[in-house]
Amino acid sequence: MRIASWLGAAAALLLALPACAPRKTAPPAGLTEYAEVTLTADLGRLTAKERQMIPLLIEACRAMDEVFWLEAYGDRSALLEGIADSALRRHAEINYGPWDRLAGNRSFLPGVGPKPPGACFYPADMTKEEFERVAAASPDSLALRSLYTVVRRDGQKGLVAVPYREAFAEQVGRAVARLREAAALAEDAGLRRYLELRAQALLDDEYRASDMAWMDMKTNGLDCVIGPIETYEDALFGYKAAHEGYVLIKDREWSERLTRYAALLPELQRRLPVPAEYKREKPGTGSDLNAYDVVFYAGDCNAGAKTIAINLPNDEQVQLEKGARRLQLKNAMRAKFDSILAPIADRMIAADQRPHVRFDAFFANVMFHETAHGLGIRQTLDGRGTVRAALKDQAGALEEGKADVLSLFLVTQLQEMKELGDADLMDNYVTYLAGLFRSVRFGAADAHGRANMAQFDYFKAAGAFSRDEATGTYRVDPARMRAAIESYSEKVLRIQGDGDYQAAVAFLPKPGAMDAQLKADLEALASADIPTDVVFRQGMEVLEAGVAAGR
Repeated sequence: MRIASWLGAAAALLLALPACAPRKTAPPAGLTEYAEVTLTADLGRLTAKERQMIPLLIEACRAMDEVFWLEAYGDRSALLEGIADSALRRHAEINYGPWDRLAGNRSFLPGVGPKPPGACFYPADMTKEEFERVAAASPDSLALRSLYTVVRRDGQKGLVAVPYREAFAEQVGRAVARLREAAALAEDAGLRRYLELRAQALLDDEYRASDMAWMDMKTNGLDCVIGPIETYEDALFGYKAAHEGYVLIKDREWSERLTRYAALLPELQRRLPVPAEYKREKPGTGSDLNAYDVVFYAGDCNAGAKTIAINLPNDEQVQLEKGARRLQLKNAMRAKFDSILAPIADRMIAADQRPHVRFDAFFANVMFHETAHGLGIRQTLDGRGTVRAALKDQAGALEEGKADVLSLFLVTQLQEMKELGDADLMDNYVTYLAGLFRSVRFGAADAHGRANMAQFDYFKAAGAFSRDEATGTYRVDPARMRAAIESYSEKVLRIQGDGDYQAAVAFLPKPGAMDAQLKADLEALASADIPTDVVFRQGMEVLEAGVAAGR
């Protein structure tokens, strides 16, 4: 896409207009409840220069936060300044717009209609059919479908691609400046190189070199995941990556415990319950597992439900050459377990199985969820391209469900391989079920929500768990659970390898669909005053206050 095509006053005006315009409808009655959690960490583990780097990295992430507002809604200030009620205004801040992300994206402000499935990545009046028609005939087809462009209308009302570096030039410039300042302070050579390359990536929308450098980091004490990364916000096609940022401090002690699992990835790939052609790819040997405390979330990862683990990079070529890094966000994970999952288990899990709901099992399930993303296949068997491209808007939900269930398959295999000591598989199975009740409360509108519902429906039909009518609680059948884990994993891995879009549509529930009994149980659970997710008190001031208080 050439910048010359965007010269002229008319084109400049079009670029300045918001990409989406909400339609009118009635607001809902209630708001999703969040538990407020303070993000603190032990800064005593850091050097003086690392402590100087943190506020710079936070400011770079704040710029990504501004970009995500533009991608998800549009003008943040105009929205928030127009909301008189403080509770509604805070809810809009948490959701990056007037749609409740954990309640099916329903609008909660008067006069605001459904959220556009393509968010603000595409013109509000554009249809899927128009995009496909124009993309098929356009010499800019690759640019229109790029992860790193927004689609806008030109002076003739045609569709054109605008690179992120141009569409968000002001925010990108600030982020680049802060990343370069942080790089100049970095004592770890790998971290310094990554920050330098990531800054350059934001300027040229080419991320592979920085992804490779990120994979090469092994001795860093700080980390900053930043840029356009996940495609879930684009529910129209799943083409566009949304901006986000994390600032992280490595927990070296916990990380050392996880190191040995990375070496087992090739063997775990061989054990997948599918024919050989569906596991012919070899996971990169550079994969590693680490535990971190998060000190700042921004943008996509901070919207609605908060991320508790990271599996990156998404670039299939980097994964094949280098593997992936799986970052377990320990403090955020612990906050969700204590304030949400444990209270849910007390109400939804049969009394005799509740002792199996354990933080260590929760941590392991999340860790192996991220590990599972690196297994299976990334290129379709027929050579048509990547699984992600073949499955389009279904790719995210199918992949998240694969990772959820394969995590249990991996734990089972590792126990057989004598790698888990005396760990009890029932801890993982029952904690998974309790975690499913936690995560289905996110709603069934986004990729994770649809993945959760697909799992619930499949495991219920397979008899992997049952419901006691007298108590309204659920219990795991371990033998049937194990069989369902294998059959679910096989089905999803085959759909991905075949690149079968229609099979994915048929397998996944429609957005918003929910089992009637589950819906009733969740409504009953709502009266227990258990928050659906967490929201963070965060930033440099919070960190410094925590240090002063001795936390």
